[in-house]
Amino acid sequence: MTDHEDNNTQHKSRSWLERLTAMLSAEPQNKDQLMELLRHTQERNVISNEMLSMIERILQVSEMQVREVMVPKAQMVMLEQNVQLEVLLPIVLESGHSRFPVFNPTNGNIIGIFLAKDILQFYNSGNDFALSQILRAPFFTPQSKRLDVLLREFRVNRNHLAVVLDEYGHVAGLVTIEDVLEQIVGEIEDEYDIDEDDIYIKQHNDETFIVKAATPISEFNMFFQTNFNDDEFDTIGGIVLKQFGHLPKRGESIKIASYRFKVLNCDNRRLYLLEVKTNKKKVNSV
Repeated sequence: MTDHEDNNTQHKSRSWLERLTAMLSAEPQNKDQLMELLRHTQERNVISNEMLSMIERILQVSEMQVREVMVPKAQMVMLEQNVQLEVLLPIVLESGHSRFPVFNPTNGNIIGIFLAKDILQFYNSGNDFALSQILRAPFFTPQSKRLDVLLREFRVNRNHLAVVLDEYGHVAGLVTIEDVLEQIVGEIEDEYDIDEDDIYIKQHNDETFIVKAATPISEFNMFFQTNFNDDEFDTIGGIVLKQFGHLPKRGESIKIASYRFKVLNCDNRRLYLLEVKTNKKKVNSV
């Protein structure tokens, strides 16, 4: 290396170091400057790329509102306050939820929150079931509230679910603490998720299967003995999207042929995981 090239290298190194030192010694004036500083620290391996991504999502959450992540009222699973035990139990088992808003059928007002675990005390106890006696107080929040503020309220009040109200005080939907946390840490997996890359379909019970939206139609047809056409779409998710006619949100379901497809996991671009209900029984995985 020539003296000239060596001097240029040293100059570039000093310039980069000087810029970085200046940034580290100065307080960021806005979020853009803060992120620039954090990206430089990530490049120097001071923080990991995963940590940088999480910090970015935390900053985004501070600018998001409840309406952006809530489950709309049309997709809420609610219970009438006078529902009987024999009616309530299938609803709880079918939905797979652990918390349910309870409403007064006369005026539609939410009067409380039912926790599925509270039903256990009525089995083999001889006690008469009365839903109104075991309700928890509802927690209401406006759909315009920032997610970071809601998360703090969840933590302080030890709530896991909030009923969302519109500007007129009407029920607009619901939001859970999981909905908020997923904006920071990403999708939270549960027992329905399929971890193995080479498995597309997993049996959940005799009539319910968890299916990746990326399942090739040929694989789906082979497993369920169906004859869905793969001329237009390559995956079962494509067929489900076409039938919906829009990008569905988590919890939406639709019947195609003799199968009920329910969206378990998705984002604002694509479907990831589906629940498929059928009367046919399978015991293997694809």
